[in-house]
Amino acid sequence: MVETDQDLIQRLSEENPRFRKLHEEHILFEKKLQEYEEMTYLSEETDLERKKIQKLKLAGKDEMESILKNLR
Repeated sequence: MVETDQDLIQRLSEENPRFRKLHEEHILFEKKLQEYEEMTYLSEETDLERKKIQKLKLAGKDEMESILKNLR
């Protein structure tokens, strides 16, 4: 049986504490960015926070991709 990316992510989330933390943060960042997306106006401070979260989310995703790449 070939392990799909989703299966691999699930397995890593269970077995690899670092990957689990990154995956959980990714989900939280996604939810927060969705909240910002639904706002009609962002103050300068809120916009800076949104950009910071985008960068953190991207950095985490890059690290998760690196972990996945090493297992493929």
